[in-house]
Amino acid sequence: MKKLILLSLFLFVFSMVACSNDDSSEGQSSNETENTTSSEPGDPFGAYDETITISIAQEVDPSDTSLPEDDTPLDNQYTRSVKENLNIQVEHDFTASPSNYNQRISLAIASNDLPDAMIVGPVELRQLVETDQIAEMTDIYENYASPAIKRIVDSTDGIAKETVTFDGRMMAIPNVQLQADGIHLLWIRQDWLDHLGLDVPQTVEELKEVARAFTEDDPNGTGANDTIGLAGPGNNNKLYANFLESTNNLYGFDGVFAAFGAYPGFWIEDDNGDVAYGATQNQTKEALSFLRDMYADGLIDREIGVREDPGESVISGETGMFFAPWWMPYGPITDAVTEDPNANWQAYTTPLNADGEYRPSLSSPSANFVVVRKGYEHPEAAMKILNNLLDNEATFDPSLGGPGYYPLRLVFAPADETEYSVEALREVLNGTKTPADFEDKPEYKLLVSDAESITDVKTEPYDDYNIEHWDIDSDRGAWTRAYALMVGGSPLVDNEVNGVHSLAYSQTDTMEQRWVNLKAMEDETFLRIIMGNAPLEDFDTFVEDWLNQGGEQITSEVEEVVELTE
Repeated sequence: MKKLILLSLFLFVFSMVACSNDDSSEGQSSNETENTTSSEPGDPFGAYDETITISIAQEVDPSDTSLPEDDTPLDNQYTRSVKENLNIQVEHDFTASPSNYNQRISLAIASNDLPDAMIVGPVELRQLVETDQIAEMTDIYENYASPAIKRIVDSTDGIAKETVTFDGRMMAIPNVQLQADGIHLLWIRQDWLDHLGLDVPQTVEELKEVARAFTEDDPNGTGANDTIGLAGPGNNNKLYANFLESTNNLYGFDGVFAAFGAYPGFWIEDDNGDVAYGATQNQTKEALSFLRDMYADGLIDREIGVREDPGESVISGETGMFFAPWWMPYGPITDAVTEDPNANWQAYTTPLNADGEYRPSLSSPSANFVVVRKGYEHPEAAMKILNNLLDNEATFDPSLGGPGYYPLRLVFAPADETEYSVEALREVLNGTKTPADFEDKPEYKLLVSDAESITDVKTEPYDDYNIEHWDIDSDRGAWTRAYALMVGGSPLVDNEVNGVHSLAYSQTDTMEQRWVNLKAMEDETFLRIIMGNAPLEDFDTFVEDWLNQGGEQITSEVEEVVELTE
């Protein structure tokens, strides 16, 4: 009997030790985190005593030439900052172009062969949680997130954390993005408008006529038929933002749909006050009919849906208008102005709806997430890399490589950062504030440096943002930032924006099995209708098929979610 008791005690103690070791190996407990961190436990900015390595997935655009000659995607101002400040060596498990990144991530998930850390979207996050491939990040966030990141995440009233919480556990680090990133402005070649004696279009009909003039009336003065009235989405862009990807849509037709009161990618209230999917509503059919007519008249890029990069037509001076967020000087506009210093791109909150209101779709505060492979020895390293970005972002020069080269880069910003910065910079230009007046606003991380450089790149008159009133060559990196804010951000300050939120931004159970096919059917049908490859009546067939193939059940589930959150 004594032997049995002793044997039982031994097995009990052994099992407890084994369980403790298992927990530690998965990197889930705060004790394990502290033991694997060479710096002081819980120090958000502490460097490791010995170099550690983190292997990541990274999106790398092969056409991006912004890196200096001797720099590479693995050796640049961003990776050097991570190494010097944290003693973390970044390596690539794989890289992929913007058009292939999501597919490459899906392959990694399917094969259960993940990098140590990577950025994913909401669909991939749910898949990773369900297949138990990623580490829990609750303790990592609590112990290692910087105070600034915590304040920004908390500013969403719990929404950001909700997007990454499953069964009470944080399974990823969520970004917090600007509200402005979800508002798709109309960017216009103002010099073309001036050359043709046209006003900024305020309605969809005026938009059509400006597109016609830009296509047919030789706005660039070459005498050739070489211009595009309105750009459209390429093969890696969307016709419009949607509730799962609600931000930073480039070259889509978001503004046209909104002007018709249509929000095809969003969950909205229908005319009866019931939950409905915007793509199934009659307003969407009206917008499709309008775009179909524009395309038939040759006023929209003939290569929509197949063009590799619509930004190339902006850079080359072919395109006169496109829809995109405020930050497009970080995209093709800087290159366009380099090619043609007279390319006067200006942004507007237009077209308006039938009531004369600007009512764009609005984004979720969180749409991208950093996940860490389950079993990676240093899960806190990913959090530290994000802390380092927020703490040092103002020191980086975008002319020495775009911000996308920062490893695991998530956007962390107060929702009103763009608008707040515009108003602050106007005060600096007016002489009523100095850069030092904003040193107590650490959440607005670039504001002090923006205020210090604004007078270097902006010439008088300070309230005129046309291209001739900027000194681009004095500091091209500072100019890109300032032009994005003052030209892209000013419309959001000076105009009333009555945006429309989706009633839900996450998936339901039935969506997990059906949404990919339903969305593919939606995208294919709508593109074919716009391009004239299918009759407008196919919209009605689509609605019927959508409801029958899972849409009706999904709508009921979304309605339950909405009721729970009200």
